[in-house]
Amino acid sequence: MEKAYEDILRAIGEDLTRDGLVDTPRRAAKAIDFLTSGYRRSVDEVVNGALFESDCNEMVVVSDIELYSMCEHHMLPFIGRCHVAYIPTGKVLGLSKVARIVDLYARRLQIQEGLTTQIANTVQEVTGAEGVAVIIEARHMCMMMRGVEKQNSVMRTSAMLGVFKDNQATRTEFLALISRG
Repeated sequence: MEKAYEDILRAIGEDLTRDGLVDTPRRAAKAIDFLTSGYRRSVDEVVNGALFESDCNEMVVVSDIELYSMCEHHMLPFIGRCHVAYIPTGKVLGLSKVARIVDLYARRLQIQEGLTTQIANTVQEVTGAEGVAVIIEARHMCMMMRGVEKQNSVMRTSAMLGVFKDNQATRTEFLALISRG
């Protein structure tokens, strides 16, 4: 990757011997390695057995989880927040694991629509929940820095599974809980 960044910098007309760029290919390679670390991790590794027996059968909501991802079309960041809810059926997921699942998929080249669905499907598979809801709100640098250059645009995506999809009252409760703030 370091060599690839050297080639890119040369292609845009930069001088790799310039003081500020001497270590840039190494730093950029290290950064992209971190930003795509989701490819090298698995759900089992992230959850790490943190699924616990519980009598809880009411909605569990983890809101305002920061997320940083990169669009697969331009490799530019999109930055936002994710809200995840599920209704347990005998097992609850360790709190930090919800955020780790978000990061697992966000640290891959993505489109926001796919990211939303991957998170919802994974929480459903891991917990066996009665339903799962995920909403992501994000600002996309590919839309802000280039192309149409719309600085205030926000993309919102949702995935509703089980009772969140089938029961309007459950969905409404989730939306009300995440809108408090």
